Amino acid sequence: MDAQGRGRAEDIDPADQWVLNPDTGDYELRLPPSAPQSPVPRPRRATPAAAPEVPAPRRRRATPEEPPPPGRRGRRRPAKKKSRGKKILLWTGGTMAFVVLAVGAGGYLYLQHLNDNIESLPDDGASTGGFQKDQAINILLIGTDKRTGSGNDGYGDKGSAGHADTTILLHVAKDRSNATALSIPRDLIVDVPDCPTTQEDGSTKVIPGSSGVRFNTSLGQSGRTPSCTMRTVTELTGVTPDNFMVADFNAVKTLTSAVGGVEVCLAKDIDDPDSHLNLPAGKHTVEGEQALAFVRTRHSVGFGGDLSRIEIQQQFLGSLMRKLKSNDTLTSPTKMVKLAEAGTEALTVDAKLKSIGKLKDLGMELGKLDTKNLTFATVPVKDNPAEKTPVTVVLKDGPAQQVFDMVKNDVSFTEVKKKEKEKKEKEDAAVAARLEGEKSEPSEVRVRVLNGGASSGSAGRELTYLQNEAGVTKSENAGNAPADIAKTTLEYAPDQADQARALAEILGLSGAAMKPGKSVTNSQGLPTMTLTLGKDFKGAGVKLDATSAKAPEDLQKSTADKVECAK
Repeated sequence: MDAQGRGRAEDIDPADQWVLNPDTGDYELRLPPSAPQSPVPRPRRATPAAAPEVPAPRRRRATPEEPPPPGRRGRRRPAKKKSRGKKILLWTGGTMAFVVLAVGAGGYLYLQHLNDNIESLPDDGASTGGFQKDQAINILLIGTDKRTGSGNDGYGDKGSAGHADTTILLHVAKDRSNATALSIPRDLIVDVPDCPTTQEDGSTKVIPGSSGVRFNTSLGQSGRTPSCTMRTVTELTGVTPDNFMVADFNAVKTLTSAVGGVEVCLAKDIDDPDSHLNLPAGKHTVEGEQALAFVRTRHSVGFGGDLSRIEIQQQFLGSLMRKLKSNDTLTSPTKMVKLAEAGTEALTVDAKLKSIGKLKDLGMELGKLDTKNLTFATVPVKDNPAEKTPVTVVLKDGPAQQVFDMVKNDVSFTEVKKKEKEKKEKEDAAVAARLEGEKSEPSEVRVRVLNGGASSGSAGRELTYLQNEAGVTKSENAGNAPADIAKTTLEYAPDQADQARALAEILGLSGAAMKPGKSVTNSQGLPTMTLTLGKDFKGAGVKLDATSAKAPEDLQKSTADKVECAK
């Protein structure tokens, strides 16, 4: 378009002024010669001798690129490979989302504008203090049904303070090779603990807890804030979140529009007057109001409840992640700026995340993930047996604890190819060999049990299990260890290796927990091994080695790289 066709400078889309610099991988602000230049401070020029003592700063004019000589075509510089690590990344969870914008120095004032967009709330001491780059990451993503923003009068409960309507505990592995997005049903019966909560005037008020209530009441009710939902998740799962993020209905609408829509699939026609979703079977690209209707529908899919809605949301999130990681999104400055605006305006975070810089750091960590190793799973639950017509659910204790332990111990729900160096370290031949070889019969194993940091009475309870259920009858309680230890250990003499391997199999001990050493004498004067229960001890008969854990066979799960049609 020529100069006359450009119109006023303020009519130009700001997103079109952000250009990817192939030399640095950053987006830089490029304005036309006639437009006002970036107000970012620039180095001052040398001051002439006759100038005033404090000269006014001079602005440099943008210099148009010199056209090539007549008859010769301009030569293009070979483009360098673009660094995905420096591009902008957006990540969403349920009806909540956040977006990160990584730009060059020319975007300083724009970054300040984005910082001003972000709302924050205190974590009230319910978090770990914030995520760390060299550790596993646990982010609590909360979607609230509070009516905020224009066009949302038809959604949520009128006049409600909002609930934890959609909640996902996003766990990212320490080595960034995999991640798990664990959905927590809103109708799950839980105990909400007492919650110290910062008030508007800066004072702290303890909001009393409630027993046997729906999980979604951990937010909004009785003045509870996201920090209370954090405490409830910790109480439920044993995992303390690093940070939280909250968004309302507008997040799905604005973010899906910013990326140009998200592809979804339906196995049947759906006409749901409650969510306002009306689509025939097949694949569709949805955005805005239609995208919100898709993630809110539940009466027309599956069994028509909240668990069915969770499945359709997980399908949506997998598709959204694929769209966000596509070149179509990552190489478009227009989409990047729209995502930055939409995401920061729709987002409420804990105070430790209230900066674009911190969000960018988090986004860079999340950007290392491969969609095939992001698992969507739902906490294993069953209908509440206390209700004639079940409307709430309760935990399936065994399977649920398995899932919580896998998240807590950083165990992947997918097969992940490890780096050769890591594999070598974890499968050290000398350690693995401790588990290989003949094993004694349980009745031939002699062991004394000490409590080295487990809960009070653990040694006695484990002894009862060994003698009555595992057949290790030649065992005895040796009381408390001299000092507490973090990990359970089994010390044995070389001639007791067959006994050690047998006991390791019974207890689920890893090779690293087996300590070749010497035996001691038991109460009958016979040589015996020493089992010291550490702080990792979970209970009598519970396998100790979390790295060998597997997901429950009936766990509802899917991965973000696959397209699945909602039924």
